[in-house]
Amino acid sequence: MNISIIGSGYVGLVTGSCLAELGNQVLCVDSDIHKIRRLKKGEIPIFEPGLGELIASNVKKRRLHFSSSIKEAVRKAEIIFIAVGTPSLENGEADLTSIEDVARNIALNMTGYCLIVEKSTVPVETGEWVKRTICAYIKRKIKFDVASNPEFLREGQAINDFMHPDRIVIGVESKKAKDILMNLYKPLNAPILVTNIKSAELIKHASNAFLANKISFINALSQICDKVGADVLQVASGMGLDKRIGRSFLDAGLGYGGSCFPKDLDAFLNISNKIGYDFQLLKAVKKINEEQKEFIFKKIKDVLWLIKDKTIGVLGLSFKPDTDDIRNAPSIDIIKSLQREGARVRVYDPVSMEKAKLLLTNVKFCLNPYETALGADCLLVVTEWNEFKELDFVKIKKMLKRPIIIDGRNIYEPKNLEELGFQYTGIGRHGHKV
Repeated sequence: MNISIIGSGYVGLVTGSCLAELGNQVLCVDSDIHKIRRLKKGEIPIFEPGLGELIASNVKKRRLHFSSSIKEAVRKAEIIFIAVGTPSLENGEADLTSIEDVARNIALNMTGYCLIVEKSTVPVETGEWVKRTICAYIKRKIKFDVASNPEFLREGQAINDFMHPDRIVIGVESKKAKDILMNLYKPLNAPILVTNIKSAELIKHASNAFLANKISFINALSQICDKVGADVLQVASGMGLDKRIGRSFLDAGLGYGGSCFPKDLDAFLNISNKIGYDFQLLKAVKKINEEQKEFIFKKIKDVLWLIKDKTIGVLGLSFKPDTDDIRNAPSIDIIKSLQREGARVRVYDPVSMEKAKLLLTNVKFCLNPYETALGADCLLVVTEWNEFKELDFVKIKKMLKRPIIIDGRNIYEPKNLEELGFQYTGIGRHGHKV
């Protein structure tokens, strides 16, 4: 099929390169001319494992192309995916300016039938507005369909998630739109759920809100474990063995971050308020997530007593491993809080330091974990990169001024570090293995 993807960010680039890999002709479009120039040169503007190789392979096979022209995208495509950003406004509402702009430009450039597919995460009822916008600006009577096809891609595992999905959700209003999307996704051999457009839009927000709920629940539980002397890892394992609950997303830590959960939760709360439903559960989820950053900050103070003039080594900046995304990353808030208290901060992250330099000042960016630990009063683990799980702790202990590890992701076994002479602090970690 001839497909255009409008918006070449995380979602657009992964979707476009994977659809090209399935044998389609794909044109990825973005209004950022500098980004398009980089992509045409073979430079990848984001870090996503395997994406560079996948793009290069499909460019070489002449199945994947890049452009800054929406006109070209509309004229060439039977299917147009809208994958532009929907950032949060100050009131938490999703900013749909880019969606409206794309819908208007599609209408002005259509010459024949198109299926316009929402891929961006949008509030319920956005599909109706896209349809109205196209009808308002279309020059002549041309048939088109609007559909919703939410993405469920995890940064760091996005290609695998696209090629081997748990489910594919398509929200449609016509048999033609259904048949086109069923045919497009047939090679993936995955369960396909066909709904109306509003249900598909809600599935995305509901899924992310529920996962955020699981994270906040286990983080609240970690604080209880701290107070009573239980081990949150053991509690989570016991809960996770229940098939109705499951073990995934029950990892206590510093709270969720990234571009999806905070934004989507705010948007879902805003939608709920608009239709007159007070979603108190999600308000609590958001509050607990903010409190978790204060919880780890208090732990640092409890260990060091005074933070002023202390040197703190921070391992990890990205909101999760295998991505360079620092949007809403807990690390940024924690580092700024430490600086406000007068701490000197040294940091290391395998891939996201260049982005962090735009947000952080007066921070020493180090070449590796060992340089980060050099002369530090404690070492704080913020992101659970595999690299940090395999450190030489005998060497780390020699580098540190004081042998203190604050494990914000519970990636180490307390007993092992304590036997090496470290003072270990985790999130809700108590007890020992028998």
